[in-house]
Amino acid sequence: MGSLSLLRQSCIFVLLLILAVSVPSDATSLPRADSSQLQSSRSYFWRLLNVSFTWASRRPRKRLNEWLDTHPKLLESFQRYDDQVVIRFNVSTNAHEAALRKAIDQMLLDVWDFTDNYTDIRIDTRRIRPLMGILPHTLQDNHFILIPDLARAVAATYPSTRAPARSIVQSHSSNRGITPADTNTILSSKKQGVDDIFFNDYQPLSVIHTWMKLLDSMFRGRGLVRMISIGQSAEGRDIPALRVGIPTGSAGTGSPGERKNTILITGGIHAREWISTTTVNYVAWSFIRSVDEDPMIAKILQNFDIVFVPVLNPDGYEYTWEVDRLWRKSRQRTKMAYCPGFDLDHAFSYQWDATQHQTEPCSESYGGDQPFQAVEAAELADWARIETENGAKFVGYLDLHSYSQQVLYPYAYSCAARPPNMENLQEVAMNLAKHMRLSNGEVYTTTSACEGAVASSVPADNTSSTQSTRVEAAGGSAIDYIFHEFGARYSYQIKLRDTGSYGFLLPSEYIIPTGEELFQAMKYFGDYLLGNNGHESWNHPIVTEDQADQTLVADEEADVTELRRRRRRRGT
Repeated sequence: MGSLSLLRQSCIFVLLLILAVSVPSDATSLPRADSSQLQSSRSYFWRLLNVSFTWASRRPRKRLNEWLDTHPKLLESFQRYDDQVVIRFNVSTNAHEAALRKAIDQMLLDVWDFTDNYTDIRIDTRRIRPLMGILPHTLQDNHFILIPDLARAVAATYPSTRAPARSIVQSHSSNRGITPADTNTILSSKKQGVDDIFFNDYQPLSVIHTWMKLLDSMFRGRGLVRMISIGQSAEGRDIPALRVGIPTGSAGTGSPGERKNTILITGGIHAREWISTTTVNYVAWSFIRSVDEDPMIAKILQNFDIVFVPVLNPDGYEYTWEVDRLWRKSRQRTKMAYCPGFDLDHAFSYQWDATQHQTEPCSESYGGDQPFQAVEAAELADWARIETENGAKFVGYLDLHSYSQQVLYPYAYSCAARPPNMENLQEVAMNLAKHMRLSNGEVYTTTSACEGAVASSVPADNTSSTQSTRVEAAGGSAIDYIFHEFGARYSYQIKLRDTGSYGFLLPSEYIIPTGEELFQAMKYFGDYLLGNNGHESWNHPIVTEDQADQTLVADEEADVTELRRRRRRRGT
């Protein structure tokens, strides 16, 4: 009898302990504090925003097997991934790039990434031998398997999986110039207290909508946040956005019809690039929660409205959660019923047919048979046009993608054309990369978006260039369109982490470090635009190559010193 009573008391104690841990006091009420305490601690709005995320911590979280049990179509795609790998080709000549492009078009291969020295391709193992048979011998001997276990890497990206996914390709990434998993970076992020539950995992579309509505309801009264709609997708889904900015009206409500200069940030143009979507959300959250703590953030939001569009391709994004994790395009019907979807980044009208536009609907880079055939691209263009007609002016545009850690500037359609403010575009690109590097030490490179796997030389007269056959056609890009049609003179495509260890399947523990990198870059970007209000003259003195080299060397030395200082501070 005594042992039974003791067992009952133990059970009650354990139950009370669980309740105490699962429902912390600061998640149910906000303690009062006098003004001095408020000044020395985090702001009221930060604490309120932090409390709001506890809704997710009290909800049951599905494990991966439970998620797959309720999504049988995902299991089918997983079985297909069992026989697929990602191969990296080291491409060093125009002839190699042309041969690879021909093979990709002929076999309808999935290009994961291409830079100035490599191209990554996803392929069935049974098709590797036929591919090698149509490639030059020099390419046949100049490749390696980047991701050998694709199915496992895919599974690791869904929520609530804590398997050591970083070991999948770790042994294959050494001595190949591939960014390894950095556990110190992850630990440093947690040490800084940035451990909110919403950013611990990638989130499905329904949760993202709920989170955006929550921010709207919490801060609309203050005028800081407003949830808007960019338009509707091909399947009728809303394309939501958050407009973040401090009202200019004396009463805090803003003057009717008054518009500030606008910075646009988009993510999720390509459905499988989940890190782009969650990074847009992270930067939006960081701006909102920092407005009362960081004078620079407050100044940026007083002068600009920032429009965050996390999922421009909601149909494709939803499809990656329900059916196929590696789906890239939209889900709109094409002229071939069995090959749906458009590549939204080849669907805009500016120089749409500039470079041998892809006409095969089954291709991953198919942008349609005419400009704006893709509904989502047309909706973004219509929304931006209406905004400008109502008095808004776009001064900056960041289009987030993955992967390869690059900052790309216009033009994408051709290296023969140079933007009038090329020098300023390059300067800002280098500084964006610099501030991202100072955040966690990750190196981001900068180049023109026109460059293929083999860089093309652009002559000084800006009239012609030695243009190679790119691995992927470049016309109709979003950054070219926003830059040219709406005068957003600082338009960039930023390819986020990583450089190949995981590709599009970046584990969730890198969400916060990647978000912090872009947040620091955005602070610089806003500060730069404040310096000249985003309306500098198109005419600028040309910086000589020697001057640029000297400046770059000096900046790199200063960067190394600053990075070491920050790391020492974190260690303490």
